[in-house]
Parts: sequence; structure tokens; C-alpha cells
Amino acid sequence: MNQIAELLPPANIALDLDVGSKPRLFDAVGALFAAQGGLDGASVASSLAAREKLGSTGLGQGVAIPHGRIKGLKEARGAFVRLKHPVPFDAPDGKPVSQVFVLLVPEQATDLHLQLLSELAQMFSERPFREKLAAVDNADDLVTLFRTWESAP
Repeated sequence: MNQIAELLPPANIALDLDVGSKPRLFDAVGALFAAQGGLDGASVASSLAAREKLGSTGLGQGVAIPHGRIKGLKEARGAFVRLKHPVPFDAPDGKPVSQVFVLLVPEQATDLHLQLLSELAQMFSERPFREKLAAVDNADDLVTLFRTWESAP
């Protein structure tokens, strides 16, 4: 199993979430982590928004990987959100985003943080993977897609 699959329990997946903006997305993700992981939702949303001010985490092709450092977090955590309606994200290709993987890492994370972001970028660079993510209709199938993904040799 790849590193990303280990971070993504079915409870941290929201399909067809209806938010109208990036700030509302971050609030919804904060609420998800608060409900599923016991984190402070406002702190999560604030961390994601602060990172976004440094530069967009939109990759292009309708994908974004917002990420943030969370004080007191012991290990990295992830969530996947597929949006009902794409939202503007200042991605390099100018396209709005509908697939979002949120990565939270401990405040002092270094190499692991970069490895996870690299693996996510590699996954989402593959059109067939993005298409499968867009087509699944439940969290368990989506987790299976992440678990069975393998990087090209």
C-alpha cells in the first residue's frame, strides 16, 4: 500500500460536497477533521488558508492539494473531497477545482511532508486516475483506488 492510502480512512472522504468558494471548502474540511479526527476545525481551516496565501495549491486539471502544518498533530492525516461544483483555485491552467486532497502534517514535519506531496502530485498527474476518482460513487471504492494506485516504474 502506498503512503497516501494509509492517511485516508473512508470517514475522511466527502463526495459531491457543495461549497461555493475556497474559504467555504476550508471550513468544511476543518469540520470534517474536527468530527473524524478530534482536531480543531477552525485551526485546520486557518492553516490551510494561511498556506494558500503563499501561493495556490491548485495543480491544474481540476485538482488541488491544500496542505497545512498543525500544532500538536502527531502524524500526517489526509482527506479527499470531490466537489459538486468546481470552485476557482488560481490553478496554473486557470481551471476551477473539483478534486481536492487535503494533507495535514505535524508542525515540525520535513521530509515526509515533501514525500507525501510528491506522491500526491504524481497520482493526480495521471488522467486515468483522475477520471476514476470522478466516477466512483462511494468512499470505500475511492479508498480502494488510492490503495491500488502504484507509481510507474
